[in-house]
Amino acid sequence: MVTKRVTAAGREEPHPVDVAVGLAIRVRRKAMGLSQEALAEALDISFQQVQKYEKGSNRISASKLFDTAKFLKAPIELFFRSIDSADVGGGFQVSEGEQAVQQFLMTPEGVALAQSFPRITKASVRRRVLDLAKTLAED
Repeated sequence: MVTKRVTAAGREEPHPVDVAVGLAIRVRRKAMGLSQEALAEALDISFQQVQKYEKGSNRISASKLFDTAKFLKAPIELFFRSIDSADVGGGFQVSEGEQAVQQFLMTPEGVALAQSFPRITKASVRRRVLDLAKTLAED
């Protein structure tokens, strides 16, 4: 069973499924307004372990995933929704767009922006915010 992937440059990376599950845990935890410390305490682990789960650098066991789902009041399948079942059997790949979203949501600012942006009711204002972000990214 492969738990890490080796890149063309020879570096080990977390398996994309572990990254996707970790990201889903992070998004759910943040949506509930919980800290990593609160989740860690509920799971009887260190907050550093929660960080590793959320980054996908450590694989979460089935029992911890079950406890996590229970604490976060979420069905276990929530943590697998971003994974295409057709890809699981073969070489699972994450698209560039999915990678960008994962990287974005791994930052506190990304999560805050993702939570705030949909509350902007005017489409023209949302477009201006997007234009501003694109302009700043070019600098």
